[in-house]
Amino acid sequence: MTAPSAPEAVRLARARLTRIVEPGWEVAGRWLREYGPVETVRRIDEAEEGRDGPPSLPGVRAERWAGLVARARAAPPPERDLARVAERGARFVCPGDAEWPGQLDDLGDERPVGLWVRGGAGLRLWALRSVAVVGARACTDYGVRMGASLGAGLAERGWVVVSGGAYGVDAAAHRGALGASGATVAVLACGVDRVYPRGHTQLIDRIAEQGLVVAELPPGDHPTPNRFILRNRVIAALTRGTVVVEAAYRSGALGTARWALRLGRHAMGVPGPVTSGVSSGVHELLRKEGVLVTDAAEVIELIGDMGELAPERRGPVLPCDLLPPATARVLAALPARGTHTVANISREAEASADDTIGRLYELRSLGFVEREGDGWQLTRQANSPVFPDGGAP
Repeated sequence: MTAPSAPEAVRLARARLTRIVEPGWEVAGRWLREYGPVETVRRIDEAEEGRDGPPSLPGVRAERWAGLVARARAAPPPERDLARVAERGARFVCPGDAEWPGQLDDLGDERPVGLWVRGGAGLRLWALRSVAVVGARACTDYGVRMGASLGAGLAERGWVVVSGGAYGVDAAAHRGALGASGATVAVLACGVDRVYPRGHTQLIDRIAEQGLVVAELPPGDHPTPNRFILRNRVIAALTRGTVVVEAAYRSGALGTARWALRLGRHAMGVPGPVTSGVSSGVHELLRKEGVLVTDAAEVIELIGDMGELAPERRGPVLPCDLLPPATARVLAALPARGTHTVANISREAEASADDTIGRLYELRSLGFVEREGDGWQLTRQANSPVFPDGGAP
């Protein structure tokens, strides 16, 4: 049975609209909801033919309408765009197609008109078990390590890693997933047949071979600062949650986390040094709605299915932790230096002299204490620091 898909006229209309309207424009979203893509394109094309009068569609100023008409006049036929991306092994996916991820509909009138997709995997199925890993472009070595570790750890556990293909944390997350032979999706702020930044040509090509490259913009279109911001809503909507690794107060990665919260998704942050400006935005996120995570297991515990719990975290078990409580009290009663008599030890341990003597011989057999004349003292083993730095907790 052939998978259901949108009617060809609807597909062509939506592909044409990606040339005419900017991503995430709510007014265009209302047109599509109220009139449908075919009628929306027909009204714009009628104006293109030179008919005078006010805008044929509501909610837009005359100046903006004139700009839309001019863009429509300059746009190539949608059939040419579809053929162009097909040559690159890509396709156009829109609402009504079996591959369309239903969670994008949570964006309401800001949902994409359609998506240009490069790669062989099915976007809808991959998006069902996906998580976004985003962060600073100018990140530190710590950010690179954490991004790669999260990407690899999530991929090894069968999760799809979604990011923006940028320098820094994004690239580290993609490479981590690829290195683990896992699945990853790059959501671009330009045409699916372009690479930005140019230095990531090999990375994007590898993602297209092993994963998916996705874009709202038509083939050949270039990125702008505003398009990067709008792209973040798609990353947030596609995934079950967003993890931010290093982000300053003014960071696009934080915008992705805010979109995740707005859409009812999980927003998570990886803490960094409190003195690091590149982690200041993450810490602000964690002070408010965000959840602190440190590895892939903790991410999955939050966004995964019931029972996918992270392992319990605890420090190393020391030999003295295994002592019975009464014996541990006798051990604690001995000073770090020098010897104590049985009378002094029993008083400190709140035990009888006979019981204290028995406990001391038990501790001696375990190598914790030794007898010195009439007194008892700790051995070198018992005097070793409990904490790695030798300090108090």
